[in-house]
Amino acid sequence: MSKKFLLLTLLLGLVSFSGAFGFMWFTGKAKQKAIAQNKANQEMQEVAQTVVTETSSKQVPNFEPTTKYLSEQQLNNLIHELRNKMQDYDKKLENLKVREQRLQLTQDILKQDIEKLNNLQIELASITANIKSEQDKLNKSRLEIDKEETNNLASIAATYDKMDSTSASLIITNMCTPPVSGKEITGINSFDDAVKILYFMSDRTKAKLLADMATSKPDLAADLSRRLKQISEVN
Repeated sequence: MSKKFLLLTLLLGLVSFSGAFGFMWFTGKAKQKAIAQNKANQEMQEVAQTVVTETSSKQVPNFEPTTKYLSEQQLNNLIHELRNKMQDYDKKLENLKVREQRLQLTQDILKQDIEKLNNLQIELASITANIKSEQDKLNKSRLEIDKEETNNLASIAATYDKMDSTSASLIITNMCTPPVSGKEITGINSFDDAVKILYFMSDRTKAKLLADMATSKPDLAADLSRRLKQISEVN
């Protein structure tokens, strides 16, 4: 019986100790939590007080529009001025485009004029060459009579004037080599000599001679008449 009483006493002691220990543990936990909460609240109050103090100590900025900021009227004036400058820029740009177009048109016209001038120069050069060629042909076709042979030709022509037209026509015909045949006698163009003699004959003798020649040699009479127009006396 004493053993049961001893065991029961020990068991009650253990239960009492466990309850006391649990109560003390929960009580200490709640106390620590309350202390931590109080400490946090105190720190937040200190931070808030510091922020309020710093904010009140700072200088309030001056928002007057006449110093650091533009007034509404100044802003409107600035916008108006900017728009005017943009319009001026657009006008200058448009004028520049117009000038470029005019310049391009002028260059095109000038290019066309230069091309026309070049064509005219080529045409003028061709005409000049043709004129020179014709002039050379004309100079070559001229039958020149030198001053030295004038007296001799005049003397021979006077002799032919004393003949009858038939005899003179026969001699001239024999002297002439028509250009169509292209014949020459001893290297001398007898046709031109006959033309020169005929040139110095009197008009009456010349007319009778050509009339007689027209009956027998009409082509030769025509050639002599054409060649007479090409005679040029050289002084």
